[in-house]
Amino acid sequence: MSATDYDNNDVKIITKPLKSKNPILIEGFPGIGLVGNIASQHMIEELNMEYIGSIDSRYFPSIAVLYEGLINMPVRIYENEERNLIIVISDIPISHSVSYDVSNALVDWAQSINVKEIVSIAGIAIMDGGHKVFGAATMPEMLEKIRNKVEIFQMGTISGISGSVMTECLMRGIPALSLLGATRTQNPDPRAASAVIEVLNELYELSIDTQRLVEQAERIEIELQRLAEDVQTTDQKGEIKKEFPMYG
Repeated sequence: MSATDYDNNDVKIITKPLKSKNPILIEGFPGIGLVGNIASQHMIEELNMEYIGSIDSRYFPSIAVLYEGLINMPVRIYENEERNLIIVISDIPISHSVSYDVSNALVDWAQSINVKEIVSIAGIAIMDGGHKVFGAATMPEMLEKIRNKVEIFQMGTISGISGSVMTECLMRGIPALSLLGATRTQNPDPRAASAVIEVLNELYELSIDTQRLVEQAERIEIELQRLAEDVQTTDQKGEIKKEFPMYG
């Protein structure tokens, strides 16, 4: 076992030995607009981060995640030594009933590797347009760090595992930020993820190109509009089409 492995019977974290010293840890779990998941995956790819381990739990769904024919763990950990950065990404949602157990284990592990600070990425539903990023922090100095880069989330709640992680960090005195990408849809929102990454670029000088995410957003919007027009045309004609291709 690695010195950084963690096992409390309910949640297991298994990794290779870390190269980073006092890293920044970013977590992105699925939620509204899949903002955390999309942003984290894009950063992993753009920074060519190394897969170093995974998180597993008896609470997780009994599934295997496939990518190009290969089995992947649903919750994975990546490292970039040059940037002193760790990213935890999940392809599965974590139910509210087990958010505490998983977040508790994750923050336990984060403390064991001497993280400098933790950033939690999630989405937030808004009614108006634009892709704002809302921010919150566990301590005043962290709030000042983002004050001129985001819209401060003055009052409200952060639900799910993102909220649990922030609460754990507060109780343990760990510097932590919550970055919430505003979205008007439950559908995957690459634009909201892109807005969050731009804030991270400013905070940590990451220089991550988000153009590919913007192009992906435009393509998704065009395809959804095409689908909506096809459905409307079919309804008007009283016809039933056998398929609505999303791609092509």
